[in-house]
Amino acid sequence: MWRISKNLITRSGGGPTLKDICSKAAPLTAQTRYNSQSSTKGAPVPEVPSSADVVIIGGGSAGCHTLYHLAKRGVKAVLLERAKLTAGTTWHTAGLVWRLRPNDVDIQLLANSRNMLMQLEEETGLDPGWIQNGGVFIAHSDTRLDEYRRLATVGNALGIENYILSPEETQKVFPLLDPKAFIGALYSPGDGVVDPAMLCTALTRAATKNGARVVENCSVEDLVVEETGKGKKVVGVKTPYGTIKTEKVVNATGVWGRDLIEKHGSFLPLIPMKHAYIVSESIPGVRGLPNIRDHDYSTYFRIQGDAICMGGYEPNPILLDPVAKDFHFGLYDLDWSVFDTHLNGAVKLCPTYANYGVKSTVCGPESFTPDHKPLMGPDTVITGLYHNCGFNSAGMMFGGGCGEQTALWVMNGKPDLPMFGFDLRRFTDTQSRATQWINEKSHESYVKNYSMVFKYDQPLAGRDFQKDPLHDDMMAHNAFMEEKQGWERPGFFLKESAPVQKYDWYGSYGNERHKDCAYERVLDGDLRYNSFSDYHNLIGEEAMACRNNAVVFNMSYFCKLFLEGPDAQKAADWIFTGNTNRDPKKTVYTCALNDAGGVEADVTISRLNSGSGAVHDPKFEGQGFYIVAGGASAYYTYTMMKDEIRRQGFNASVRDVTSDMGVISIQGPKSREILQKIVNCELSDENIPPNSTVLTQCKDVLNNATEYGARLLRVSFVGELGYELHVPKEYCSQVYRSLMKVGETNDLRNAGYRALYSLSSEKGYHLWSFDLRPDDTPLEAGLGFTCRKEGSYKGKEAIEKQRKEGIKKRLVYLTLDDQVPIWGLEGVYRNGEPVGFLRRAEYAYYLGKPLGQTYISKPDGGNIDVDYIKSGEYEIDILGKRYKAKAHLRSPFDLEGKRVLGIY
Repeated sequence: MWRISKNLITRSGGGPTLKDICSKAAPLTAQTRYNSQSSTKGAPVPEVPSSADVVIIGGGSAGCHTLYHLAKRGVKAVLLERAKLTAGTTWHTAGLVWRLRPNDVDIQLLANSRNMLMQLEEETGLDPGWIQNGGVFIAHSDTRLDEYRRLATVGNALGIENYILSPEETQKVFPLLDPKAFIGALYSPGDGVVDPAMLCTALTRAATKNGARVVENCSVEDLVVEETGKGKKVVGVKTPYGTIKTEKVVNATGVWGRDLIEKHGSFLPLIPMKHAYIVSESIPGVRGLPNIRDHDYSTYFRIQGDAICMGGYEPNPILLDPVAKDFHFGLYDLDWSVFDTHLNGAVKLCPTYANYGVKSTVCGPESFTPDHKPLMGPDTVITGLYHNCGFNSAGMMFGGGCGEQTALWVMNGKPDLPMFGFDLRRFTDTQSRATQWINEKSHESYVKNYSMVFKYDQPLAGRDFQKDPLHDDMMAHNAFMEEKQGWERPGFFLKESAPVQKYDWYGSYGNERHKDCAYERVLDGDLRYNSFSDYHNLIGEEAMACRNNAVVFNMSYFCKLFLEGPDAQKAADWIFTGNTNRDPKKTVYTCALNDAGGVEADVTISRLNSGSGAVHDPKFEGQGFYIVAGGASAYYTYTMMKDEIRRQGFNASVRDVTSDMGVISIQGPKSREILQKIVNCELSDENIPPNSTVLTQCKDVLNNATEYGARLLRVSFVGELGYELHVPKEYCSQVYRSLMKVGETNDLRNAGYRALYSLSSEKGYHLWSFDLRPDDTPLEAGLGFTCRKEGSYKGKEAIEKQRKEGIKKRLVYLTLDDQVPIWGLEGVYRNGEPVGFLRRAEYAYYLGKPLGQTYISKPDGGNIDVDYIKSGEYEIDILGKRYKAKAHLRSPFDLEGKRVLGIY
């Protein structure tokens, strides 16, 4: 038996010190402490059906939850488990269930999981192992406590009971804590724990009652995949006992999530790691106490009867690749040199813990992803294949909510929550194939799992993965770079250079931590909640230069697609809400919807004539369109369009040319005057009106003998007179340098995405996945003008129904007179009642005040109208204090829309 002291571990009765133990630690390739307890030898030969509506592969939390929700909705599904239920990862999970997360979708998923747990026993007659003992989040710093206040405000807005406690109040909830060891806590009484075996038994009992089947000791040898004229599709699964015909398969295989798909050309950004906790001897007074999360020490306590299970996230986790296929119920020897980082913090917080020994250690494989979120949704290569894996040690608490969304995806083609943050299409195919990038990013997401979540924090791992054609020019102008979907983009511009560095693995695995890293020093200036960024004024200068003069934005990472083919017009008409059958010079802002009328994408689309064959002027048969969308959702938009074309059988194709062109955006009152100096077309309103596109030649003023072809769009993302040059990557840098050169006399300067998003919000434009999501309709978002009356398009029935019956939420802009920072998720109150939370929050520099976007809904769920919005008194809850706010149906900036027309 091991015994914990404040500084070391000893054996009962004396023995080796912690140093001695660590010196004998198992190597990185440690063998299992004991082998699988589940052998298929001697087991009855499984009987598999010849066909099924859906086949789920994997009998852990994800698979069992998906089976439960499919069966509950009448789908005849079969779950295949190559050993026994819970084998692999689920059986040894800590089973913690929290209610509060820094994201409203996470919170809704957790609520759905918890609601299911609370009703499952009544439904099945089986105890699912749910214990509601509450949860306490410990804070050691004022900044951490501010983060908990932010969690509390969104929790209050969403109806989740929680309390900010002093150390003395926290000790009353958990008497074994030392109140001198921390400064406060967040208490969530509705949190708890669940027993994985009991839960999976209850889930499968309920599912089989509803017609589902569970087949244990049945491995899947391969997917049966057919090539079609439109790509690959799944038509069955091959087992040792026969092939099951099916057109829908759910991959819920956890750490083995990549194994079955890579041979078919599909990849998941997932890696397995060792993840561990230790179980103490019985400790008097522990039973019934709440679970603890000490984020600052990256440690948790999970109460298990009279014992404490303690674990966390280390800076040097052991990466595993691969995990043996027969590792069903095995564990690894615990490497104390990795795990010991948790001990001192745990003992400091709970001194009593030092007096009791370690009964057992639990170290097993877990799957982790580059952003610590699961990988869900339809496969991008194989039609009919869905994924529900990569849960980053959170599979029990997310299992119910994510299992339900997976079931809806399989049945309806879409979930009913905005799941972009979980959708595997948030990663590009390039990212999903990049092993080094995945390893770096997954390591950092593991290490920072308990770190504070700041709006403008940036990763250190996986940087410089994709650089646009202007990257070197941005760095020459001292851009502080941000990362988005693997791309480097300028956040703002500094007086001195602060480049990203090669990933140092936070000093682990024999790497040295970077010393005096300028990039990290700049990041530190953004890491707070209760005051503006150190770069608030610097970003404001960029924003106001755009409003008063002109700036250049490098928007090269934006999504750039060509829709081409004989049925391209039909495809555009079906996918997009706006009228795209326009003059080839016309550029249209429009939306793409799901069947429920929710916005899957917002884009600009320009109808083209077949051209020269250059990348910006493509040659094609039939009809063609040029589509530009936000970069963060580029792959999502691309695959959404491809899937819809395939489903509808259109003779058309989508090409992604994002990497082949740069985008130079010049915006502001002086933009026309400056740009005219390098383009050969007349930039008058008559020749190039707002929302139009033409081909042009750009002069290289640094080499007068050269001109470069480009596509010119007169569009603006910031509400000013402005233009975009879409330039082939080979000479994008020359065009940019020429523009900056001729702009010197007009004080033309660079501006980054921090200013861009501030300006966009101030104008009242939308940012997809924030104030415009798949659960928002154009009518709710104030975009009804994008939805044409004639013809049909996907989601039109839902829109017309909403026009007739009314809407139950509406986008509203809130301004504050108080100079306090807002970050998003702050609770919104009308006449003292919670009516929403901030989806998006910026500082509007021209208006000189904070500006937030929220969707207001009535507490009684009734229809909402303009009178309801205008008649209320509004407040925003910021770190536990409510500030008066003014509501606007539209952003109060340039209400007449003159500036974008060039009228100043």
